[in-house]
Amino acid sequence: MMKFSAIITAGGTSSRFGNTNKLLEKIYGTEIIKYTVEAFVQAELDEIIIVANSSIVDFLSEMFASYEIVRIVQGGSSRQESVYNGLKAIKNCDYVLIHDGARPMITPELITKVKTAVIGKKAISVMTKTIDTIKEVDSFGKIIKTIDRSKLYNTQTPQAFEFNLIKSAHEKLQKENFTDDSGMVEALGIDVYIVDGDYKNIKVTTKSDLALAKIYLADR
Repeated sequence: MMKFSAIITAGGTSSRFGNTNKLLEKIYGTEIIKYTVEAFVQAELDEIIIVANSSIVDFLSEMFASYEIVRIVQGGSSRQESVYNGLKAIKNCDYVLIHDGARPMITPELITKVKTAVIGKKAISVMTKTIDTIKEVDSFGKIIKTIDRSKLYNTQTPQAFEFNLIKSAHEKLQKENFTDDSGMVEALGIDVYIVDGDYKNIKVTTKSDLALAKIYLADR
């Protein structure tokens, strides 16, 4: 039987959010990070590893003390380093899903869809079709051209990979600074396939995002 692990990133400093860690902000009495983790618990993962900023490791350890499949690992100085710390902490799995802790609108249904897709494709990224018109602009602020958006997609998470594939990518590209795990796999010439995401699956980065999250989470 295939084993699935998840790495949930919580290593950021929330510099664009304000003076508090956005993951600990409460929406309807529940922390953002808890909404995120609960979705993965409901999707029946074998193991969930949260790679956390050192300032919240103890807090998260207490918060998830009763969750048998959840472990807290200290994050690194970059997202890439944090994910690698998570990969090194995984004991035994066939596939791993990597997700932003600040995307609390993720659903068990979408996670399950990603789990199914990665078995056949080995590398998956959740994405949504770009709906805005995209312009290329030069350094003087002049529009150069309008880009055909029919093939453009916005990247979300989770992204999912065959475990040995993504761990090998991290080992080979340790000295780089990727903000996207599928980009690492792409850089090695390996195909990555998409799963259609959800426009509600936003990343909470600013206070305005928090207000939107409250609307989306109202029916939870």
